[in-house]
Amino acid sequence: MQLYYSPTSPFVRKIMVLLHETGQLEDVEKLPTSGTPLAPAKGLPAHNPLGKVPALARDGAPTLYDSRVICQFLDDRARASLYGEGESKWSNLVVEATADGIVDAALLMVYERRLRPDDKQFHDYIESQWHKVEQAVEALDQKWLSNLSGPLSIGQIAVGCALGYLDFRHDARGWRKNAGGLDDWYAKFSERPSMKATIPAG
Repeated sequence: MQLYYSPTSPFVRKIMVLLHETGQLEDVEKLPTSGTPLAPAKGLPAHNPLGKVPALARDGAPTLYDSRVICQFLDDRARASLYGEGESKWSNLVVEATADGIVDAALLMVYERRLRPDDKQFHDYIESQWHKVEQAVEALDQKWLSNLSGPLSIGQIAVGCALGYLDFRHDARGWRKNAGGLDDWYAKFSERPSMKATIPAG
């Protein structure tokens, strides 16, 4: 299998953490790929028509794309049960979706600043995206800490990578100020070897 990836993508990091945690890291060849929404990486649309990473190419089978699809495939492949069963499964999927929503909003903030000239940037739009981040962080802190404190799950991995991305790109905004419980949880979770091995740089 070949993983088309960017080392700074929080969606890629989610997959990399899962690979570490499930012992599948050596089964995947990592192919660095870089691009922007305005200029997708050359050749990437052949694997993902949306022109986005991550994409997981498989021998004799369709390429998988979107981190949630790839994570479910790898979890199933390793029989790791990171999604759980019954009500636990739905809780984990909601937590994963909340974390991915944080990343979506945080990425849009980055793109607005990087891809538009200064005089064309829509600052109210940037602030509206950060408001989504704050609401989602508050929800995780107030409603989902018990889920995050259970056995390792896809929800925990997704939240860990989302909060790591906030530290990486939006540290000055201080997501922790109204989320003390989530901050404590993240401090412990970020000490996992899989998280330390995948810290973004650049």
